[in-house]
Amino acid sequence: MSEPAASNPLLALQTHLPPSFDEIAPEHVEPAISQLLEDLHQAMAQIEADVQPTWSSRIEDLTRRFEPLQLAWGAVGHLTGVRNSPELRAAHEAVQPAVVELLTRVGQSQPLYAAAVALRDGPDGSSLDEAQRRVLDASIRGAELSGVALEGSQKARFNEIQMELAELSTTFSNNVLDATKAYELILRSPAEVDGLPTTARELAAQSYREARGAEAGAPQAAEDEATAEQGPWRITLDGPSLSPFLQHATRRDLREQVYRAYVSRASEGDTDNRRVIDRILLLRAEKAGLLGFADFASLSLARKMADSVAEIRDLLGELRERAWPAAQRDHEELQAFAVEHGFEGELRHWDVGFWAERLREHRYAITDEQLRPYFPLPKVLDGLFALAERLFEVKVVAADGEAPVWHEDVRFFRIVDASSGAPRAAFYLDPYSRPAEKRGGAWMADCLGRSTTLAGPGEAVRLPIAYLVCNGTPPVGERPSLMTFREVETLFHEFGHGLQHMLTTVDRDGAAGIDNVEWDAVELPSQFMENWCYHQPTLRGFSGHWETGDPLPQALFDKLLAARTYRAGSDTLRQLYFGLTDLALHDGYQPSTERSPFDVQREVAESCTVLTPLPEDRFLCAFSHIFAGGYAAGYYSYKWAEVLSADAFGAFEDAGLEDDAAVRATGRRFRDTVLALGGSRHPMKVFEAFRGRGPATEALLRHAGLTG
Repeated sequence: MSEPAASNPLLALQTHLPPSFDEIAPEHVEPAISQLLEDLHQAMAQIEADVQPTWSSRIEDLTRRFEPLQLAWGAVGHLTGVRNSPELRAAHEAVQPAVVELLTRVGQSQPLYAAAVALRDGPDGSSLDEAQRRVLDASIRGAELSGVALEGSQKARFNEIQMELAELSTTFSNNVLDATKAYELILRSPAEVDGLPTTARELAAQSYREARGAEAGAPQAAEDEATAEQGPWRITLDGPSLSPFLQHATRRDLREQVYRAYVSRASEGDTDNRRVIDRILLLRAEKAGLLGFADFASLSLARKMADSVAEIRDLLGELRERAWPAAQRDHEELQAFAVEHGFEGELRHWDVGFWAERLREHRYAITDEQLRPYFPLPKVLDGLFALAERLFEVKVVAADGEAPVWHEDVRFFRIVDASSGAPRAAFYLDPYSRPAEKRGGAWMADCLGRSTTLAGPGEAVRLPIAYLVCNGTPPVGERPSLMTFREVETLFHEFGHGLQHMLTTVDRDGAAGIDNVEWDAVELPSQFMENWCYHQPTLRGFSGHWETGDPLPQALFDKLLAARTYRAGSDTLRQLYFGLTDLALHDGYQPSTERSPFDVQREVAESCTVLTPLPEDRFLCAFSHIFAGGYAAGYYSYKWAEVLSADAFGAFEDAGLEDDAAVRATGRRFRDTVLALGGSRHPMKVFEAFRGRGPATEALLRHAGLTG
């Protein structure tokens, strides 16, 4: 039986405090969310009757009324990503339709919409500041895109679509998690793990022990006492396991087996996402038509920086022209190198990662395993936080124990002003992979947003709190997490997202931090932060051998820098492949028996992949960004924003990266524009305020080594 409402932690959440993650359990979800929804449904008639065309009534009062649901549902959604379980999944699925129904009702409320339009067009509208106008415009646009103008059967059908799309998105995400979790390759002979670095073998042995229940304190059967030297070893489709195996395992047949499993994830059996994809695409197209758009891509762009699909294709086409010949050269060089070193025949997909790593080692005399010991997570965090202090004049202070967490590995930090010590924000860091309960990838999400409306008792403003979630290599035994350089870049990337959420100075709900930032500009701060990974003084600050403390040697840094643009053409083309496939699926395409989404994928692949995808390649079935995330008809945003982020870093290059005073001054300007202004201004205005002009592609092409 569920607990009474009075003792339900989801009903006891405070608008200015982080959730009680140590108390929230699956059995709390249904009673709490159901109660909150019932309260709001009963209050809606009075809310609609009382709403006035004023800022306090239409925006602030509504924000206060709905915040308890936002907090509780946000906490539940977060836990489904980081602590998934059958019980939590069932509870989430049980109440999700009712949540969608309530949010749809609010979005389609004629009185609320009329009050917003009257405020915008009335005498009070002229007194609103820019942030308020942006919030109000977004509210009106949101209502229009929620079907507020629809009536009768069209409205009913739209609402059915909204409900089904929400359910399909959850199903898609769960299928990917389950399919990833279900696969394992157990290896028992040292010959089967030949070539794997020690760290990969240690992780594989630890994975085997954990999967067999041989955790600390539990009885161990003899066959479960896996070791890095003797095995058994467990290989999974989770990033920290998959990537090293494809890069280093000498057994080509085993690489092929793992690769084929990876590209066909969630495409058959109980976790088959093929029908889910078809249905999502059909419903999105129908939804767009009901709202008066030609296709879902046009609907998506209504909330983005780009003006048209044609404009996006122009940018991606320009980048493809630079990347395609470079990618072809990459492959030709790799083929020649492999043959020179004993390989026979044509390289296949499961060979590319392996031989690319061999060529990288040969050309630059550098490996991930050489670098790992210099990037223990604690040292990387110290250096990252020192960079934040140098650029943005804030300090990051460990605050473990000051907020409840959902797993023992999660840490909590506070951000304070470096000069005054005044609190600015806080964040959780969940750094390690947990494939049994945590979805893959890395992300930043909003726990609490900056707000004067929702400030706690005696406080002038509610300070923001962020979730920073990664899936990095976990510690093994007594050794700390030793990160690959790519994992370091990912951490910097997510911290950049977090900085925009946390260092905002906007107090308006709906415009603070990343709120109301056009989606194709939201990657600017994150991709900007990645550039500092190649800045030597910064890198020396976040590197230190986990045993000796010695910083990364100069020789290794020189090799790392030289290898920065290694296979840049191939990497760029891969991102364009994803982005153009996404666009093609949402720009006029209708699923049919004659032409499936996978046919579209293969058509795009003809101009964006040097190696034709395998016939059974179903990467779309695990493409969570566009089928279970916010990137539908928006995956191009990574490249769009990379133009902005590279050009933004170019401002530091122009100022002189070795001029500490100039770097600090430029960092303050970046903080006071890109990070501070959030969604209170159009992103082009924000960029121009920082850079003094509009963006150019030159810096991106230069950083990627594609200017020749």
